[in-house]
Amino acid sequence: MNTTKGKPRKMRTLIENVTLVDSTGSRPGKVMTEDGLIRKVYKARGRVQAQYDEKIDGRGKVLMPGFIDLHCHLRDPGLTQKEDLDTGLHAAVKGGFTTVCAMANTKPVMDDSELLAKNLDRAQALGLATLIQVAAVTRDFSDADLVDFETLRPLTPIFSNDGHNIDNADTMRVALEASAKYDFVLATHNEPETATVVRDIALLEKTPGAHLHICHISRKDTLDAIVAAKQRGLDITCEVTPHHVYASGMSYKVHPPFRSWADRKALLKGAVAGDIDICGTDHAPHTDADKRAGAPGINNFETGFAMYHTALSAAGMALPGLSRMLSAGPANRLGLKAGRIADKYPADLVLVDPDAEWQVNSAQFISKSHNTPFDGKWLRGKVLLTMKGGRVVYDHGSFV
Repeated sequence: MNTTKGKPRKMRTLIENVTLVDSTGSRPGKVMTEDGLIRKVYKARGRVQAQYDEKIDGRGKVLMPGFIDLHCHLRDPGLTQKEDLDTGLHAAVKGGFTTVCAMANTKPVMDDSELLAKNLDRAQALGLATLIQVAAVTRDFSDADLVDFETLRPLTPIFSNDGHNIDNADTMRVALEASAKYDFVLATHNEPETATVVRDIALLEKTPGAHLHICHISRKDTLDAIVAAKQRGLDITCEVTPHHVYASGMSYKVHPPFRSWADRKALLKGAVAGDIDICGTDHAPHTDADKRAGAPGINNFETGFAMYHTALSAAGMALPGLSRMLSAGPANRLGLKAGRIADKYPADLVLVDPDAEWQVNSAQFISKSHNTPFDGKWLRGKVLLTMKGGRVVYDHGSFV
């Protein structure tokens, strides 16, 4: 048994021969993990004097902080023919996501503490990605029957009726007030997009201390309104999806829909400039029958990193910028100490090959769902290995 001063020491893993990339930059180095945390970050030629139990040779690839998805749909409970916690979280770690925020549009809707606690316990038992279960803003997505924010807040840092507008301005106002009082993020679905965002910004301006996040923006005008609100000092963030930066003008049904090239160009420019804070997958699995019947949504966990990297690198974004949007940005918004490769940060790490080119084959998805219009497309950037809390959970096509 390995010991330090006579006491058993905890499992250590050394990851070497990698380029370390996070929101702060890129540098060659190596990482030692211990007890779920990054014990020490070394320079590439730094001497490792500490003992370790196993070594991972990164073979010249890139090590990034685990991705944090602020916006996905896991369909569990009640819609498990589309996805469940097991398949969804396996798909997530295959895609490099070590923390995911699952929206509340399950059956029943996630609007009380018992439902949230049950999902959190089930996800924890799987030992894959961390689940942050989003709570609804209103009971059963009603117009004005607000949930008990005080009771739910200890279980989640984010509330949303995503998939449904909050059309009632008074309901939105009270929800913003609650976000200030209980310190949570209020994430909104917006249709019509720009008009609803403008309304919500006006309400935010009248609500000191409120925290507003705009889901899946797709229009230039929406981004312009958000940038102006930030310039006025409002606490507002926004996210963009893989499909809205990767493609435009497609008829495949998603909400919001694929937009024009001009809108897509604005999103790419806004991401590179730092005006868009977060990459959220909006992973929305459906059965084939549901898609044929017109259900909006797209499967994004297993293609998300590569779609973002393919589109954003072509627009001029280097990997540290993508790490900001995939890791540091959502961590900051959620108040998590995560999203960086630094001492004492969680050992949630992803080994990627940013130059690998591969072809989408939805038949090989781990998700129950195969709904994507990008079957057969070639993407650039591949997740090779995912580590959660210092433990490898996905390794070159296999789950550990």
